[in-house]
Amino acid sequence: MSSLRMTSDLRRQLILGAAKRCFARHGYNGTTTKSVAAAAAISEALLFKHFPSKAALYAEILSDECEADPELTELLEREPSTAALVELIRGMVRHFLEIADGPDQEEAQRLRLMATSHLDDGEFARLLYAKIETLIGALFVASLERAVAAGDARPCTGDPLNLFWFAHHSVMTAALTRLPAAPCLAYGKTNELERQLCEFLLRGIGLNDAAIASHLGRNQAADAGKTAIAESA
Repeated sequence: MSSLRMTSDLRRQLILGAAKRCFARHGYNGTTTKSVAAAAAISEALLFKHFPSKAALYAEILSDECEADPELTELLEREPSTAALVELIRGMVRHFLEIADGPDQEEAQRLRLMATSHLDDGEFARLLYAKIETLIGALFVASLERAVAAGDARPCTGDPLNLFWFAHHSVMTAALTRLPAAPCLAYGKTNELERQLCEFLLRGIGLNDAAIASHLGRNQAADAGKTAIAESA
């Protein structure tokens, strides 16, 4: 087995597997490319042929995790529409708000890493933004176009993808205020904040109030039904 030449894709997957183990055990700051190379039983030089930096490794792992998320997979398989656009924004809002409320400290550390990257060389943030754009950008733009065609949104005068980033940055900053043990802002209850953020972002990307009330209201009504069923089970 060891004498067989390993394909580039297989080598890449083995490196990612070793990196996941290292990051899980030592965290981002405690992991080095040297330790990942040792865990993958390769030289550091060979690792750099596949991944130019630790940030590139970590961004690739996060991208893989996003692609494996069944809820995101289901969303990305939908036909572009106003409903898909609303669900995409609502899902993004929920993801960020749950970081502060949930027990998963790994997600909180990732958000901190994203914030500090902007104050440092920006490498990790650039890589992750590129991954997010590749994964979600096409659905957002196509769904916004369908919403405009359906009369649910006003036409975009600039790059439509910028609207996605404006929404992303807004909710990411809101989430950062909730990371400390004593939140920086008293936003109030999570469910009320979620609704407010969704309405704010959807108006910002151009949806009219009628479309927001129709689609956002329908989604939340469905969630309420699911909660009632779960509580009665």
